[in-house]
Amino acid sequence: MSKRFLALSSILALAAVRAPAQAGELGSWGRAELSRIIQWYGQSSLRIEVGGKVIWLDPVKVPVSEAADLILITHDHGDHYSPADIKKLSGPSTIVLAGFDSPSLSRVRPGDENAFGDVAIEVVPAYNLVKTQFHPKSALYCGFVITGSGLRIYVSGDTERIPEMKAIDCDIAFLPLGQTYTMGSVAEAAQAAMDVKAKIAVPIHFGLYEGTEADAEEFARLLEGKARVVELERRK
Repeated sequence: MSKRFLALSSILALAAVRAPAQAGELGSWGRAELSRIIQWYGQSSLRIEVGGKVIWLDPVKVPVSEAADLILITHDHGDHYSPADIKKLSGPSTIVLAGFDSPSLSRVRPGDENAFGDVAIEVVPAYNLVKTQFHPKSALYCGFVITGSGLRIYVSGDTERIPEMKAIDCDIAFLPLGQTYTMGSVAEAAQAAMDVKAKIAVPIHFGLYEGTEADAEEFARLLEGKARVVELERRK
């Protein structure tokens, strides 16, 4: 899946679906509008439907069984990687991409990109600069930029604020608020939202093992006037 092996048709397809949404189109979006295309199932489990594709990210203990088009796994920690959930979300044509080595999954690394119909997937770095024992850069764990239906959606994976974020340009950013394993502070997560130029910033990775509702409220306060913060309902 490396970008250096992309066929010409894939490169053209990537270019065709990369156009970001206009800022005005997202300026009035709230939970109801965002929930039509993206659902949050706690921690980092997301279901996204864009470009005619059903895409799951890091599904763990989700109360859904369906045949996804794509399943994207950022790394192999237990709150992000569940073989049982991958199985119940897989059909005959489901493609599973993972940011770690596994004999049953297709390995991707930061810098890889490809197109699946009208959806483009870019693999971006996710790592700790300070708490390197959790997500070392050398592990080549992943975040993803998903482009489809005129939207660029950044899902950071488990990461601190890293220099590579400044090269990302997205409409919607999903960022972790847990401060034990990922960001050093809520302020760092807010700065990351600005780094990736998010029009809408959505807090995730909180409320289970680390991070609180108060952190989500602080995240929104810090980004007031800079990005629209939408907190999605945690589905059960």
